[in-house]
Amino acid sequence: MAVHVAPLLTHGHAAQANDAHMVEQTTCCVVGGGPAGAVLALLLARKGIAVTLLEAHKDWAREFRGNTINPAVVQIMAELGLAAQLLALPHAKIRNFTVQTNSGPLTFADFSRLKTRYPFIMMLPQARFLEFIVREAQRYPNFQLRMGARVERLIQEAGVTRGVRYRVDGQSHELRALLTIGADGRFSRVRRLAALTPVATATPMDVLWFNLPRKADDPQEGGAVFRFGRRNLVVMMDHGEYWQIGYIIAKGSYPHVRAAGLEQLRQQLAELLPELHDRIDVIQDWQQGALLSVESSCLEQWYRPGLLLIGDAAHVMSPIGGVGINHAIQDAVVAANVLAAPLKSGNVRLRDLAAVQRRRREPTRVIQFFQRCMQRWGVDGVLQSNKPFRLPAFLRLGLRLPVVRAIPAWLIAFGAWPVHVKQ
Repeated sequence: MAVHVAPLLTHGHAAQANDAHMVEQTTCCVVGGGPAGAVLALLLARKGIAVTLLEAHKDWAREFRGNTINPAVVQIMAELGLAAQLLALPHAKIRNFTVQTNSGPLTFADFSRLKTRYPFIMMLPQARFLEFIVREAQRYPNFQLRMGARVERLIQEAGVTRGVRYRVDGQSHELRALLTIGADGRFSRVRRLAALTPVATATPMDVLWFNLPRKADDPQEGGAVFRFGRRNLVVMMDHGEYWQIGYIIAKGSYPHVRAAGLEQLRQQLAELLPELHDRIDVIQDWQQGALLSVESSCLEQWYRPGLLLIGDAAHVMSPIGGVGINHAIQDAVVAANVLAAPLKSGNVRLRDLAAVQRRRREPTRVIQFFQRCMQRWGVDGVLQSNKPFRLPAFLRLGLRLPVVRAIPAWLIAFGAWPVHVKQ
């Protein structure tokens, strides 16, 4: 099936419609200014395609968004000639993931052994990454950005999505587009407006995120360290300027944790993180943290005529391994590779949209299977028992072999397999 849209106005111009809506036109409307949407808009703009990026918020600043830039993303930036500029931004590096066991630390993902120019995970605030990507996209006159743009409905004509109706500062706008792409995250409004329902996978955990201050004598490149408690566990991640703490609890147990009080939370964190015991007291209010209700899901079909969903809008990833940003950006690269020529020709067929899903469906399944295994073999055993947790024997033995540690390192760093920008 081919999707066509009749020309209304030149890109970047608008006219007052009879119903008081500002009517605009672009070739591709991308809803959602997260990593997937921003990178996709940049890639399309570089190819000379008129693209408008709609972001619901008025700035990029959001607490406790994913901050991991994996080697695959840095490699994608290198293919765009942007790696040096990205690496020049202030960031921390994580070269391994470590589990603290009764017999000492055990590395389960060693990125330093990967055959890549970038054998580490960048810990970079997502707001800084998005600013960097959008700043680069703004070099192209065919790129338009609308901040504070809240999508109200999809424009449908004869069963085909022709753009969106959105509102900025009380003013209603109608953006006509050959193709609309929903990249607006796990709570995707575009997905809801399209009446698409993801198939969920049980993830019996939630994560309470906090930041703790870093001190001058803290170890440099502290990496990511996982500690097991009784019915809880914690991950401590080095962000260079501070430590980000993920306190992992059973699904739905947050009201009980909160009812027990901050003092008990501080005590449990101090037991799990003895090296940070002298700064746990900075947690004085529940508002200093953020609760992530963990999900894992995937749409059966990511597209409709004139509409495609990518990133968390198409498949919500568990935080296990910190792969969500990497996976979403890989979606964006594949979407740009597949759709650039159809968008330029003005003829986007349903099979073009299906091709994007086909190329990304198996990698999504592989990574979600990997996350379920890590959940089953590690997290569930902690959350479901009052006894001290021990990793399964096959994991304890296997992870002492570099070749075994390379498997989770590869999946975290590159996904099921790398993707490359089509020049």
